[in-house]
This record gives sequence, structure tokens and C-alpha cells, in this order.
Amino acid sequence: MPLDVIMPALGMAQQTGQIIAWHKKPGDAVAEGDVLFEVETDKAAMEVEALGNGFLTDVIAEAGADVPVGEVIARISDTPESRSSAQTGNAPRPIADASKAPTPEEEDNAVPEGHTVIMPTLGMAQDTGLLVSWQKNAGDAVAADDVLFEVETDKSTVEVNAGIDGFVAALLAEAGEDVPVGQSIAIISQSKPEKTLTRSAGASGSAPPEASEAPAEAEVPSKAPATQLSLQPSKQKSSLAQAPTNGRILASPKVRRLALEQGLDLASLVKVGHPQPFHVKDLEVLRALPRREAAAIQKVTRHLKAGVPRQGWNAFADWAVATAGVHEEQALLAGFAAASFGKVPGVVRLETPEQTWVYAVSSLRLGQIEKVDPESVVDLCVHDLRSTCIETAQLGADGAPVLSLTKTDENLILTLEFEDVQMSASKAISAFSDFAGRLKQPLRHLL
Repeated sequence: MPLDVIMPALGMAQQTGQIIAWHKKPGDAVAEGDVLFEVETDKAAMEVEALGNGFLTDVIAEAGADVPVGEVIARISDTPESRSSAQTGNAPRPIADASKAPTPEEEDNAVPEGHTVIMPTLGMAQDTGLLVSWQKNAGDAVAADDVLFEVETDKSTVEVNAGIDGFVAALLAEAGEDVPVGQSIAIISQSKPEKTLTRSAGASGSAPPEASEAPAEAEVPSKAPATQLSLQPSKQKSSLAQAPTNGRILASPKVRRLALEQGLDLASLVKVGHPQPFHVKDLEVLRALPRREAAAIQKVTRHLKAGVPRQGWNAFADWAVATAGVHEEQALLAGFAAASFGKVPGVVRLETPEQTWVYAVSSLRLGQIEKVDPESVVDLCVHDLRSTCIETAQLGADGAPVLSLTKTDENLILTLEFEDVQMSASKAISAFSDFAGRLKQPLRHLL
């Protein structure tokens, strides 16, 4: 199938490019990756490669010509013969007979006159861009610096400015569509349009709207230069409808990398309906979700259980309270728990059926465990149920991992409960094993 060769955008504010030289002549065979021509802007000169196999035909711009960005300058065809009149790719359709009146349907679908907005090139190897969302509706007033739409490629998601003041007269692609680079996706008129047009990119094939929708030669507007759009980082989410994602999570590569490094699941934002595409600032929302949306997101509680002899712990606790500056056994338990779970310095809440303590554990030293404000945010919870007849406890995680201590005649029974958003299974097993080991052989805590 013939492919159009368009003038690419090589700069953020580029409107035209000058063809320096053609590396292929009309009729030459070309292969994907072959250099077709060289183009120069005010900042760079670059070779442009063929995007497919075939023969170079229909060259309409010579070396030295300044060509608007997005303009079709040649084709790669299946045969060496020119196909200028063929209705393929972005080729214009034959002009209708001017004596034939347009039908009402043709009048309704006629593209308004104005400046053409094209799907921009965000990378040299980019063929298409995913239109994530429109930030303006048809008929809206728009300023040059207003964000018009968001587009995603395989490397980035960016907001695209309108580039010109006016009114959105036509939206020629729908959110969620993959649109070829250089294809017209909107029209911006200088005055408020009496009628607007909204359609999908495939509604009339892939022909540019300014040619394909014209009912008669007399009504074909002169083609305005394609407006080169400026790109900028995302600012604020639009209130307009977001693109259908078809199961995909729309996020920039940087957001995906940061989420992976921080152990965050972007699917959690999808579950609560947070608008896509996701940007770096949305990671703050994601980090807050386990507390704000605990009932709705990944609330899977896991349990571990162990038993250790009571004798070693009892003797060590008596010694620590008597000689090591530890005021009560509960403080010692809090220090052991914080050390095992890597929460030093950290805050541990310890509860018995009769009383609750909150301790700040500032170091591994036994004497550096102090009571703090009971309303402090804690890193770990410990339920000491040894004074009761309870032998097994599953009380559920409480905003932080929970350790429960019960007893039998000879053993301390330890239970750990945690949610999978709080720690991984491997980390929980390692920390819980360390805690059990410290209670079994308390002297290791001092080593």
C-alpha cells in the first residue's frame, strides 16, 4: 500500500523545513531505512529515512524548497509509475464536478476553513501517536498557549498546545485513536464557527479533511500551512472525558520507572477511577491510596505464625529491667520488634488488654526506648496477650504490620499480620524470623 512522505517536525517551534537534497530520484527503488532526503530547520539538519519498501514517486517539492510541516512531499508506491491521481494514503481525492450540488450529508461533513492541526512528530521513528484526550471541545475558544490535546507515543505522553488563537471548528479524530503522524486532527478558525464538525480519524479514510470532504472545487478552502504545535510537560488534568484505554495503563516511561522503583502499582489508580494518563504528580495520590482507599484497593491480609521457648526471653527481660535501664518489659518488646523489622529509628505501639504504650525506638541500645505521644503515627503494632488465656490471635493489620504475642505452658506463640501493600512476603518472612530468633536467643540483640 502506498505510503506518504511528509515534511517532519524536527523542532518544538518548527513551522517549515527546507529540503537540502534528495538522496533518491523519482522511480528509484527504496527500502525501509534508506535515506530519502535531507531537511534543514533553523536549528538542525537531518537525514529522513523511508518508512517502508517500494518506489519513490510523486515528488512535488524540489531541493531548496521550504515546505510546511506535515505537508505531503512524495510517496513510496508499489510501482515506479506516478500515482498522483490515486486515492491512497493521504492523497487528495479527485475534485467533484462543480456543477453537481453537494448532498446534505456532504454539507454536514464539510470541513470548516481554518488552520490545520496535525498529529505531531515526537520522535524520529514515530509513525503514529495515540490521541489520549481532547482538552477542548468543538466550538470552544482557544488561545495559542492553551493545551489542545494529549498524545502518547511509545516513549512519552505530552500535552500539545494549540499554537494559534481562535475557535475549535473541527475535531477530526477521537480520543483513543492511533493517528498517523502528519494527519489532520483539528481545524482552528479565526472566527466563531456557525457549525462544527466532530468525527473519528477513520471516518473518511486517511485523506486530509481539507481535500477529502470538499463537495465541489468552488468550496475547497485554500490549504493553510499546518500549524506546528509546541509541546510542554503536563500541568492539570482536564475535566473532559478521558480516552478509552482498552485495558492499557496510560503513563509516561518516567512514571512507570518511578512506580517500579518505589514498589507502587499504577493499577490501583485505575481501580479508583483516577484520570489517565498518569504523570509524576499522580504518584503522590498513589502513595496515599492505602490509607484513603484501604477498603477498595488490595486489602489482602497475610499471616505468619511461630513458636519459641519462653524461658530464654523471661530471664533476659528480668535482667534488662533490673540492670540495663529498661523501665518495663513492654519497652523491651518494642525495641526488639523495631530492630527486627528495620524500623530503627521508628515508633511502635504496644497494647495489652489493660494499657497502651507508644514508644520511640531511637537506636538498638536497650536504654534508648522512650514513651511518646499516644497519637503518634506508628510503624509497627504489637499486641501483648500473654496475660490472657488466648492462644491464637488474628486481629488484622491496623495501618501497619501487627505482631501478636500469646503463650502456652512452655512457648511464646508469635503471629504476624500484614497487608501486601505494606511489605512483600519475602521481607515479612525475613523480619518475622529475625524477631522470633531475638526472642529465642535475646543475647543476639546485644551483639
